[in-house]
Amino acid sequence: MSTYILGIDLGTTSIKAVLLESGSRLVVASHSLQTTSEIADSCGIKANEQDTGRIIDTLNECIQQLPADKLKNVTRIGLSGQMHGVLFWKDQRKEFFTAKDTSQLITWQDGRCNNDFLSTLPKPNSHLSLATGFGCATIFWFLKHRPEFLEQFTAAGTIQDYVVSMLCGLERCVMTPQNAASWGYFNTSTSQWNLEILEAAGFPTHLLPECVPSGALAGLTCMDWHGIGAGTPVGAALGDLQCSVYSCMSTSTDAVLNISTSAQLTHAMPAGFTPPSSPLSNSSISYFPYFDSSYLAVAASLNGGNVLATFVDMLTKWMSDLGAEISESSIYEKLISCALHQDTTDLNVHPTILGERHSSLCLGQVTDISPSNLSLGHVMRALCRGVISNVTSMMPADYLQNAGVTRVVGSGTALARNQVLRQEVERAFSQMSIVYGQNADSAVGVAMALCDRL
Repeated sequence: MSTYILGIDLGTTSIKAVLLESGSRLVVASHSLQTTSEIADSCGIKANEQDTGRIIDTLNECIQQLPADKLKNVTRIGLSGQMHGVLFWKDQRKEFFTAKDTSQLITWQDGRCNNDFLSTLPKPNSHLSLATGFGCATIFWFLKHRPEFLEQFTAAGTIQDYVVSMLCGLERCVMTPQNAASWGYFNTSTSQWNLEILEAAGFPTHLLPECVPSGALAGLTCMDWHGIGAGTPVGAALGDLQCSVYSCMSTSTDAVLNISTSAQLTHAMPAGFTPPSSPLSNSSISYFPYFDSSYLAVAASLNGGNVLATFVDMLTKWMSDLGAEISESSIYEKLISCALHQDTTDLNVHPTILGERHSSLCLGQVTDISPSNLSLGHVMRALCRGVISNVTSMMPADYLQNAGVTRVVGSGTALARNQVLRQEVERAFSQMSIVYGQNADSAVGVAMALCDRL
């Protein structure tokens, strides 16, 4: 009888669940759904929040679409999800999948911690810089502006940590270094929070999760769930970037370019690599913890598929203002068609509308505008080229070649659905082999990691 591993990824805009056959490591079933969980920023503080209840409902809907006969034979459950963000909750041991007594999810895209605020925070003992959207920075913001808010809760974690806590009925949240490093104030060399620094600043350290190794077991399911029996092992939640890389990086000479909501370009550092003791000033490359004490070199851009989505949304609203109603999907398809007929352009689009963590004040620009390059084909071609150029400016092709990289693996929903983006990738990395991984996604990666480690 075949057994299966359930891999779940709680992404920024969608949730995906896969069933991986334990022996063959093949995906035998999968399903994904959009969460539509965004909450409008009504306070004008650049908040970016999502409805936790809607996320949990979507997760349940997604699992229900998988084959019931195979769910009964799931022997392990793994979860990954969007990093950096923070969710607060009360003890969940008596509330199984109800999203009761929780805050909204404050995502990695949250902008309430501006540079002035961040400059008032204590310096972390970490090789990673602190930025808005990081869990600890957000908690500091609430500590200053709404301390009564924090008093409602007994635990905090990422959205994927919360789901693990519910599945296992944990008294205290557990978190892997992959997610802890994305919060700030975490030392990856010692796998410890900066407790002395945080306590001296009055930080509510009781909210910090307990750290366990990436790939470790978090606990066992405390109840039956969609046919999966109680007592099923659940892995501690992992980061979506690391799991996406794990699903498609087959050799140390691979680099992975993932473009979904945001964009990341990454490659594996050599065995034994130790990151610097403090952040490199204005560096666009960070070192993220991976598995087995290893690291990934990562150029993590805030601007990816979300830039294209913003452009489509803008055009949709313009059309509506002009009295024409066209769906966003139709506009997107027409934009791609126009750009495919416009092979080159002298229009330049710098698409950093969300800034970047290493350069938060560098916003979007359009330059070299002329009467001859204002067609939709020119603009869409320039926008797609700009998305790729921005990522490669953070981690250039010659840097990758010097690091021994010979192949770039393309992944992510934006690359999968946009041939123009793929053309620009192939231009940017013309001296390397380019492949597009069929199973390059976090849900598959977390299932594979669990298969290899538990």
